[in-house]
Amino acid sequence: MRKISYIEDMEQWRSEFSFFIPVNIRFSETDMFGHVNNVSAFIYFEEARIEFLKAADLFDNRDNDSSMPIVADLQCDYHKQIYFNEDMKLYVKVNHVGNTSLDVHYMALNDEGELCLTGRGRMVYIQSETGKPVPLTDSMKERLLAI
Repeated sequence: MRKISYIEDMEQWRSEFSFFIPVNIRFSETDMFGHVNNVSAFIYFEEARIEFLKAADLFDNRDNDSSMPIVADLQCDYHKQIYFNEDMKLYVKVNHVGNTSLDVHYMALNDEGELCLTGRGRMVYIQSETGKPVPLTDSMKERLLAI
């Protein structure tokens, strides 16, 4: 496997994931060659990210009433083709929490435990009215790192 810039030690990186959502590949997510369209991976990342934030109790804005998380960048690396009606586990973890942002990592494994996708993205908490970054509270940071 080629070197992935955001992963130093693949085995250690894989072992740090615990939260996942199941994904069943729908026909509409495939292309004319029968495998998952490259855009679909970003949809899977979004679905998993939202469920992760819900699990961390960060989707209700109780900490910062007028703040919201936005995706600042998103990257995906494709390792193995995925086909219609396959089942995957899409894992999510926080790799780093900063003052106003967090780095989120993704890993998709098929039923055989084979690595299909890896990814990472930066999320920034912003004030909805101004669009300016706002600090994450200590409580938010603790909940993000607890999962």
